[in-house]
Amino acid sequence: MISKEVIIQAVEQKLTESDCFLIDVKILPSNEIIVEIDSDSSVDLDFCASLSRHIENILNRDTEDFSLEVGSYGITKPFAVMRQYENNIGQNVEVFTNLGKKIRGKLTEVCPDYFAVETEKLVKIEGKKQKIAQIETEKFNYNDIKYCKLDF
Repeated sequence: MISKEVIIQAVEQKLTESDCFLIDVKILPSNEIIVEIDSDSSVDLDFCASLSRHIENILNRDTEDFSLEVGSYGITKPFAVMRQYENNIGQNVEVFTNLGKKIRGKLTEVCPDYFAVETEKLVKIEGKKQKIAQIETEKFNYNDIKYCKLDF
């Protein structure tokens, strides 16, 4: 059986050469290895190929037959690691809570325990006919959400 820890070590060793970071490593029962990375700037196809070769050089095909897929995590997928939250401060996000509430707004703060999203709400002011837009900041614990992702 291919060790996930060995794959993670190989990936992290190679990632020190770039601004890329590891999102996830999956090893399926069919020995299909899927490595997902992200970057502070962009994930380059040549770097993915280089990382794939690096992993293949560490693994022994004579011992285990495997397939390997290395790719970018994907811009439409939910954030999976803290660094993705940090890299997207100031961007519009969609948050879906465990209670089924969907919130759209601007990611304004990221801490180890929570993140904050600035939203615009229409509020009725006494004595005014029209509702007025007010900016509110909502804080979310990571355990209280199903996902947070970029909102296009």
